[in-house]
Amino acid sequence: MKKIIPFIFLCLCSLCTEAQKYLLSGIVKDASTGKPLVSASVGVEGTTKGTYTDATGHYKIELEKGNYVVEYWYLGYKSFKYSVSLQSNQRKDVALQTEYLEIEKVSVVGQRPDFNVTSTNVGVQTLNMQEIKQTPVLFGENDPLKTLQLMPGVKSAGEGGSGFYVRGGGADQNLILLDEAPVFNASHMMGMFSVFNADALEDVKIYTGSMSSQYGGRLSSVLDVSMREGGQEGIHGQTGIGLISSRFEVDGPIQKGKSSFLVAGRRTYADLFLKLSGDEELRKTKLHFYDVNYKLTQLFGTKDRLTLSGYIGRDVFKFRDMFEMDGGNVTSTLAWIHLGKQRIVSSLVFSHFNSLMSMDLSMMDASLKSGITNLNWKEDFEYRWETNTLRYGGNVALQSFSPGKLKTSMLEKEVELERRTAVEASVYVDDTQNIRDVLTIQSGLRFSNYFGIGAATYYDYNDEHEVIDSTLFGKGELINHYPFLEPRLSIRYRLNETSSLKASYTRTTQYVHLIQSSTVAMPTDYWMPSTNKTKPQTCSQISCGYFRNFKDNMYESSVELYYKKLNNQTDYENGTNLFLNAHLEAYLLYGHGRSYGAEFFLKKREGALTGWISYCLSKSEKQFQGINSGKWYPVRYDRTHDISIVAMYNFSERWQASASWVYSTGDAVTYPSGKYYIDGEIVSYYTERNGYRMPAYHRMDVGVTYNVPKKKRIESQWSASIYNVYNRKNAYMIYFEPVDEENPDVLQAVKVTLFPIIPSVSWNCKF
Repeated sequence: MKKIIPFIFLCLCSLCTEAQKYLLSGIVKDASTGKPLVSASVGVEGTTKGTYTDATGHYKIELEKGNYVVEYWYLGYKSFKYSVSLQSNQRKDVALQTEYLEIEKVSVVGQRPDFNVTSTNVGVQTLNMQEIKQTPVLFGENDPLKTLQLMPGVKSAGEGGSGFYVRGGGADQNLILLDEAPVFNASHMMGMFSVFNADALEDVKIYTGSMSSQYGGRLSSVLDVSMREGGQEGIHGQTGIGLISSRFEVDGPIQKGKSSFLVAGRRTYADLFLKLSGDEELRKTKLHFYDVNYKLTQLFGTKDRLTLSGYIGRDVFKFRDMFEMDGGNVTSTLAWIHLGKQRIVSSLVFSHFNSLMSMDLSMMDASLKSGITNLNWKEDFEYRWETNTLRYGGNVALQSFSPGKLKTSMLEKEVELERRTAVEASVYVDDTQNIRDVLTIQSGLRFSNYFGIGAATYYDYNDEHEVIDSTLFGKGELINHYPFLEPRLSIRYRLNETSSLKASYTRTTQYVHLIQSSTVAMPTDYWMPSTNKTKPQTCSQISCGYFRNFKDNMYESSVELYYKKLNNQTDYENGTNLFLNAHLEAYLLYGHGRSYGAEFFLKKREGALTGWISYCLSKSEKQFQGINSGKWYPVRYDRTHDISIVAMYNFSERWQASASWVYSTGDAVTYPSGKYYIDGEIVSYYTERNGYRMPAYHRMDVGVTYNVPKKKRIESQWSASIYNVYNRKNAYMIYFEPVDEENPDVLQAVKVTLFPIIPSVSWNCKF
């Protein structure tokens, strides 16, 4: 027995020694500007261990005691190797030097080359700023949302628009975040531009399939957009002047090594040219948008930082003194970030959107206002060890809805839809576990609660849309309560070094509903909360895919399949009045939706020629008892085929060219099925919702960039692009009219096109 005890003691000591692990952590930044590099790769040579820097540029890896060579790399920078003898917790900050790559080594990927194979992500796309800025778009504006529309599973909401649909979901079912703040209307000028100024952004990521349980509130996707932090090494900036807009960005240290700032702005100026007109009325016309991004960062030692970021944007359209539209977003995020054994992020988030439409005519004047406000407090925690990453947290959001207020000289008093208030609270836990570097399982659970709060009046209706009862709730009184569990699961099985199989299940809940009369953002659109009659929407999605890289990760490819089932979907009865209808719920229909498809993706990431090809084969349908006799019918944005081809070619260090081509099946549309006469007037009637198709859509855009030789610290370039280069007459709208006055009974279809061939040119400068 005396011999056994020392033996056991030695064994325990041995196990303890083998289990000794230490933390290597630090920040990866740009050597010249001091800006943190987001999603920079950190890998340990001779092992499969690695990680990526977070939104603040920080990383951490847990390793056993020993000697290692750690490599750091990021797009456009020289990689750096660090030899470390890990005997205790160590911190290593790394400053990467910019690298001007030879043509054959040019890459458009800002993360680990085999990330698509090794991660658990299914239906997740990440865009870096280089891809966004090289893709030719309408009016030559660098637009993240237009570039995302070229990815598999993401479909454009219309010609030249920034709205998008994801895997059969509606445009209002996308959660759009800017530094954690929800953006309720992400477009300018009714969709022709998005609210995102690429100069102020660091990272753009969209989740269309699997998503972490930290995200909630929308059914179809999460678009997570992060703003850059200002640099710590001197003042830097950039500016751009185009045919329709100009922009600027300036950043730098406030107190070197401790605090920094970033400010970016943009404005269109079509209305400025109208001031040159000889017509006094035209000189009074306004047509522009502007937006401003800002971010302030304060460091407290090496482990704590405080950031304040935000966005202000407005759209202004005023025709003489007769008609005016004005609206926009305001967001602000105050975040405290602590980096220790566990990462802690405490955030206070504010978001507001409002719109105003007014007219002043000789017979009457009127104004219409609507808006939505969201105030959110969030707590997020992250703890990592060798094989696991645990994330957990929660949030409480106060939401205020202002559906509409009409003031007009024709009425004695204002007409206002009742304001609504709600509270959404949730907690989540998410765990990612690696099993022998072959199997990775990410599992999560989100528990959300939605509370409708008074004061408000709710109504009950009969089949003739008449009010049969009403209930008045006092201020602060609980109206309704909806609790939901949202499980998430993603599994990645690595077949070999270059390929893997993945599968995921995601359940999401959406408590808010957008009342929208068209596919573009209009001042008459408004948000409403779930009520006793209008239940929260839910969605269950199953995804699976095969991911494969070729030629030392030069080529990336994937095939993904998905199936989505949506419940508590809403639609309107034919002929429903959406304008300031206090009893709109009496005309709402409730039903189901489903969407399924296959997505194919091939991307070349290195060499003089880079780009990608994406193809989506899909079907999206809905079913309502009051529509098409209860049969399944295609949603308006159902497109069987959707193809995007994007190519970028580097001729030399000075010249680059790019091109994109898109094709999609025409949208489903409702046309008149016949006509009849009432008192001598022709009246059209409709028998089938979305029973017809618009013509197929296709278009090619091209662009070219010339980099002016660098002078001292100033870099500049000229960019030219052509939208719709072969002048395709795509149908934006089709309506019917008589062939001529002599044959009023014979109708002909008339196609309305929106954008012909449009050239643009811009000058960009960095200093």
